[in-house]
Amino acid sequence: MTTGRMRRVDEAIRQVIGDALAADLKDPRVGFVTVTDVKTSPDLRHARVYVSVLGEGARSSGEEQREETLAGLRSAHGYLQGRIARELALKRTPTLEFEYDDTTDRAMRVERLIDEIGPR
Repeated sequence: MTTGRMRRVDEAIRQVIGDALAADLKDPRVGFVTVTDVKTSPDLRHARVYVSVLGEGARSSGEEQREETLAGLRSAHGYLQGRIARELALKRTPTLEFEYDDTTDRAMRVERLIDEIGPR
């Protein structure tokens, strides 16, 4: 598969999972989750789904909350994989693997440090 086609597949999977999380998934362990990226293997057997978890008051989530969210996503694996199979015409539906994306945490930490330094 070409790089451009893989990017389109990754984006389509990201959209399907994001829509399912926003509208259908009722697992209380899964709070405010954003699918930040998807990386699908060229043979479409696996897709690594990167998620960001926002904590209370738009703060960074704690380790326990992240682990609960990832557990909820893993338990919804079959449902989410079924949504992908129904909505996307792929020759095979990839197995989903969820990972926490700490990019948002790092950005919030940098903002805090900048605020602490204050104007010069």
